[in-house]
Amino acid sequence: MTLTSSDITPSSLEIPKRGMPVTIITGFLGSGKTTLVNQILSNRQDLKVAVLVNEFGDIDIDSQLLVSIDEEMVQLSNGCICCTINDDLVDAVYNVLENSDRIDYLVIETTGIADPLPIMLTFLGTELRDLTHLDSVITLVDASEFTPEHFDSQAALKQIAYGDIILLNKTDLVAVEKVEELEGHIQAIKEKPRMMRCQNGKVPLPVILDVGYNNQESYADLVQEEIEKTQLDRHDPHHHDHEHHHHHSDHLDNDGFVSVSYRSDRPFSLQKFEEFLDTLPANIFRAKGLLWFTQSPHKHIFQLCGKRFTLSAEDWDTATPSNQLVVIGRHINSEEIRHQLALCEGF
Repeated sequence: MTLTSSDITPSSLEIPKRGMPVTIITGFLGSGKTTLVNQILSNRQDLKVAVLVNEFGDIDIDSQLLVSIDEEMVQLSNGCICCTINDDLVDAVYNVLENSDRIDYLVIETTGIADPLPIMLTFLGTELRDLTHLDSVITLVDASEFTPEHFDSQAALKQIAYGDIILLNKTDLVAVEKVEELEGHIQAIKEKPRMMRCQNGKVPLPVILDVGYNNQESYADLVQEEIEKTQLDRHDPHHHDHEHHHHHSDHLDNDGFVSVSYRSDRPFSLQKFEEFLDTLPANIFRAKGLLWFTQSPHKHIFQLCGKRFTLSAEDWDTATPSNQLVVIGRHINSEEIRHQLALCEGF
């Protein structure tokens, strides 16, 4: 099923009280997850939404790009959310549940290389299942960048396989024929997917929140395994450590993803930085950052997806500007990337 956002008439959201509803937002690097979260926060009407954001890398860029949500946002520790799930996520959810203010809805934004299944099982196979209910998993797909080669990544494949709603984002950047071709690829790996085309993550909230699309019965066997593993962890803490490490190795090492973080208290030369972008290898999928250039007094928000990038300027909210940049790719040379960025400093 494929819809466009114009097919839906917006209406007020009314969330029934049956445990805090949870929506997981996943999708490959650069697909528009943070943009969708911002859309939710900007159009939530009287709904109080808590957000959990996670990054793959040492610098937290995404939470700095989210609209202000003050104490309603709980930041998870760095690292892939599906690898730190057994500790950080559960604790973060409890922080939300114990918030003195009324919280109506919980949204989780995963990293672009996260396997959503362990996150789902946290809500279906732990004590959280009695306090929350998993409403849906939303998977964003960048229609302008996504190709069948992305399925070489276990994470990208599982994000679509476990998605209850597939949002084909950025459809305004490509021809209709390419969007239809992409829909065919998705239908080949997922039976009867709920797909919707959109631009800039703009979709009416009633079609993505409190929709009840997650079918827990289809995960019954996996949930039971998760419950048994949790019980074993309580009696044997070393078993938990082993399983945690094993999952990390399978997920990140097999895919070959590397996150390169770069900080600097010296401004970049805009010309040198543009030359750096011109020489980026093809196996870099994503880059994002807050940049300081000698030629401008403003903060520049940098977003790169594939070979396409944007720079937008706004005032600094700090008295000491700096460069904060994260580059994510597969099988890339971290030290070479940092060296090339260091060469961008100065006039």
